[in-house]
Amino acid sequence: MGSLAKLAGVTVRALHHYEDEGLLHPERTASGYRRYGAADVERLQQILLLRSCGLSLGAIRDAFADDRFDFRAVLTDHLATLRARQKELETLMGTVEKTIASLEGRCTMTDKERFEGMKARAIAENEEHYGAEVRRRHGDAAMDAANERMAGMTEAEWNDAKALEAAILEQLVQAKATGDPTGEAARELCAMHARWLQMHWGEGTYSPAAHAALAEGYVADPRFTAYYDGSAGEGATAFLRDALVAWCAEQ
Repeated sequence: MGSLAKLAGVTVRALHHYEDEGLLHPERTASGYRRYGAADVERLQQILLLRSCGLSLGAIRDAFADDRFDFRAVLTDHLATLRARQKELETLMGTVEKTIASLEGRCTMTDKERFEGMKARAIAENEEHYGAEVRRRHGDAAMDAANERMAGMTEAEWNDAKALEAAILEQLVQAKATGDPTGEAARELCAMHARWLQMHWGEGTYSPAAHAALAEGYVADPRFTAYYDGSAGEGATAFLRDALVAWCAEQ
């Protein structure tokens, strides 16, 4: 067992946990020791790959029990995501290298190069902070489309998106002060938020239903709660959720 754990880069405790979750089924020797065969090694690889795709252990267990589950399709999608991330990281690495060279006087960075580097850094940070959760809730395609949309923004579009983001926070403060998530101020807030999302999401991916689902996720995720409550006061995230759910239901 220890050799399998070492080979896979996991702990023995993790192997026991996978067994407890019904994902691994090692044989037992007469003395009660676990014996892992080739099928167990293959299954462990599948578990680790699916975990890297963002699936929970429960979702993996359900997938293994579903004859229609297409493991190859999941890995193909994940590979495309990894290649997209690789491209983003290569862009960011290139910017860092150029910045170092510029600081050392070996080259001069253009404004376009600085802007592209800024976008790459923002995309990488967004992926690091929120990527796993978005991919789990909405799928790889949604996150990849959002990253591609951000990467393709012009400097004017980027600045417009940032200005709208700041305006949304100001509008949230004003709407929250009314105490009415269905009032005129709240409706304007929701319309602004919808425009902001459409600036970031991929072409044709926005829908009121998806917007409402995202709003529910804001309250469930402490990172978003900290962002909106920290910017617009305690309870701002819940108010925004209530406003968006009501507004989206009318669209």
